[in-house]
Amino acid sequence: MPKNKYLFPLILVISLFFLWAFLHNINPILIPHLKKACQLSDTQSSFIDASVYLAYFVIAIPAGLFMHKYGYKRGIILGLILYAIGAILFVPAASERNYTFFLVALFVIASGATFLEAIANPYIAGLGDKDTSARRLNFAQSFNGVGSFIAPIIGGQVILSGIEHTPGELKKMSATGLASYLQSEANTVKIPYLIIAGGVIVLIILFLFTHIPEVKEDDSAVDAHTPGTDFSIKVLKHQHLSMAVLAQFFYVGAQVGVGSFFIRYAKYVAGTSEKNAAFMWGSIAMVGFMVGRFVGTFLMKYINPARLLSFYAAMNILLILVALNTKGDVALYSILAVPFFMSIMYPTIFALGIKGLGKETKIASSFLVMSIIGGGVAPLLMGLISDWTGSIQNAYIIPCVCFVMVLYFGLKGHKVTHHNTTG
Repeated sequence: MPKNKYLFPLILVISLFFLWAFLHNINPILIPHLKKACQLSDTQSSFIDASVYLAYFVIAIPAGLFMHKYGYKRGIILGLILYAIGAILFVPAASERNYTFFLVALFVIASGATFLEAIANPYIAGLGDKDTSARRLNFAQSFNGVGSFIAPIIGGQVILSGIEHTPGELKKMSATGLASYLQSEANTVKIPYLIIAGGVIVLIILFLFTHIPEVKEDDSAVDAHTPGTDFSIKVLKHQHLSMAVLAQFFYVGAQVGVGSFFIRYAKYVAGTSEKNAAFMWGSIAMVGFMVGRFVGTFLMKYINPARLLSFYAAMNILLILVALNTKGDVALYSILAVPFFMSIMYPTIFALGIKGLGKETKIASSFLVMSIIGGGVAPLLMGLISDWTGSIQNAYIIPCVCFVMVLYFGLKGHKVTHHNTTG
């Protein structure tokens, strides 16, 4: 356990979990909002997720290299600076009502979040007994759940206007009236993102003046033929890590896909308005996600993390199969139940993936963070299916397939194999 003098630094690091949770969970609000404000198709609106997760893919390795050379604290500060700059860029993007500008702003925010996530996860995992790293990381990620349910609730209230014109009504508007309406929709993001930038700047100041202790990785778990300072792609020779990277790719694709199109899905299967759907996603699905983290952390005292992961993946496969084949409240609440069982997946896959890697933990963490490019791929496929078939419900086959891969990792792929190389 950390000494009392490290309590405040630990609290600051845990606060970072809120920031990237907010980024990811505001996207289900931004997708329908910018679809409306910028007049986009489902496929085009999926680029919001794509820009965020492309940043993770591109920046993860540089982030790992940076923290490997300069340490955790400087990596955190650089991440926070990028996050704040990206949030500020939302103001000119809204003024111009330029979708490409929005995507650039999101890319910059996500670049900052990549630094934060690549640092905070291994930091918390390494801050104590390695045998309880999965449980400790799930506990820290429970605070990530706070951002997960706050983002859609607040975003739904302050960003979504609740004004939903039909295509026919939009066609009847004059050019001036339509432009005024669309601009008013775009402008609603300005104040929220300026407030976000202000909060991040406060965190930057706090980190600048707080001592953040470095965590020393345990070298004893690395096999004799693994060069501890070999900071390269060779780390993927550890089969449990390479499988974790693949599982994380599919898991994040499922997580993002399920949430990103929920507002569209709710309207399609149950006729739910955008504001009500946003509130339901925050107050039911994301509260379930947060509660699931605490419940999962408790259950890991008694149940092997990989076994619990497998059970949760199987439950989500069943829930989505129901959601694909029903309508009304049954379909709606089947999707709303999915986040409870998603709750432990990311940190558990992460902890199982970096298990026993010693000095290679930092680069392994970067690959695991980079793998969440899946969050940009799955929604794009879902958007294409929706546009091709005219049914956003059909698109949910993609998350279902993704959870099958998570199930495989929990059953078999997580197992650590020892190398018998001869050097």
